[in-house]
Amino acid sequence: MTVTISRLYDDYASASRAVGELEAAGIPPSDISIVASNADNWYATEGKGRTTTTRPGAARTTAKLDRDGDGVDDRVEGAATGVGIGATLGGVAGVLAGLGLMAIPGVGPVVAAGWLVAMLTGAAAGGLAGGLIGALTQAGVSPEDANVYAEGVRRGGTMVTARVPDSERARCEAILNRSSVNIRDREAAYRRSGWSHFDTNASPYTNDQAQRERETYRDRGAA
Repeated sequence: MTVTISRLYDDYASASRAVGELEAAGIPPSDISIVASNADNWYATEGKGRTTTTRPGAARTTAKLDRDGDGVDDRVEGAATGVGIGATLGGVAGVLAGLGLMAIPGVGPVVAAGWLVAMLTGAAAGGLAGGLIGALTQAGVSPEDANVYAEGVRRGGTMVTARVPDSERARCEAILNRSSVNIRDREAAYRRSGWSHFDTNASPYTNDQAQRERETYRDRGAA
């Protein structure tokens, strides 16, 4: 029997490391999917990890984000880390090699790859709530959790979803849990701020909003 496991991460670098570790553990790339917010334009079709944007009429570069003072944009470092891990552990056939841009209602621009992308397209075409909610629930994720995952991606996070044999579930969950968000704690934090459910009509997060969101949970110890 195959089970579906999803986890939310506050940044792409952490999620991509988890993807690489799943591939190294023997989970086929075809059974792994990643959906990452592109609110801060860290990815563009010109190349993974660049801080350029392809939106018509938009500026071609974004402001540098360099908290560690090493002269390199932190978003580029994070993306490069993920791509490097994908190349090392999964090679060109790894799921990270298939990253591409798409838009999800209520979430905004995302960078996605893997089997869930096809389900996202089908869910949206079928009119299922939010595209991402429909795809996740079809894959076996509870509606309650699907709402939190979708909201987390909307706010700048990254979601990894894997289909794994039930016999491998504990091992794969241990891999995914290492740097993931505690989904129950995050849901509680959202609800304390007045959130109740994922809203497809909500405005996508801006770069500044996504950065503030990440800083909020980093300051709280990733609650």
